[in-house]
Amino acid sequence: MSEATPQNSDVPSVFELNWRCKHTWSKASYNTLWCLVGCSIGDMGTILYFQLSGIPWPTWAIMALAIVNGLITSILLETLILVRQMPLKEAFKTAIGMSLISMIAMELAMNIVDVAVTGGARLTLTVLPLMWLAGFLTPLPYNYWRLKALGKACH
Repeated sequence: MSEATPQNSDVPSVFELNWRCKHTWSKASYNTLWCLVGCSIGDMGTILYFQLSGIPWPTWAIMALAIVNGLITSILLETLILVRQMPLKEAFKTAIGMSLISMIAMELAMNIVDVAVTGGARLTLTVLPLMWLAGFLTPLPYNYWRLKALGKACH
């Protein structure tokens, strides 16, 4: 019989957290928006490339590459933003230390919406706002929790 590992009592659970802090929602929204911009550049750039080039890759392969490229461009954009506040090496380490959970959730949400609405890896004027909305709203509660409970944020 093994004992359960005690949880860190300094970190409030999602049920104990104050979810009504306007300042934290504002900061989490700002951080999430910058992440969305970075992820969208690589993600949607990849989808658009395959859409315009006519290269016959399977949808899942295009989406997997789009997710990887979205993560890379998000980290690069974050590094460029942070390099104004700190040395390049420290800015890159901070950008790498951002929450991959948040970025992956954002990427998956955007790509699931794309496939659900267009039937594949395809960008249209109809799907873009839906992708951005899903990409913004999906990680926002996690980013709020991370900021409020752990005091960690991208910016």
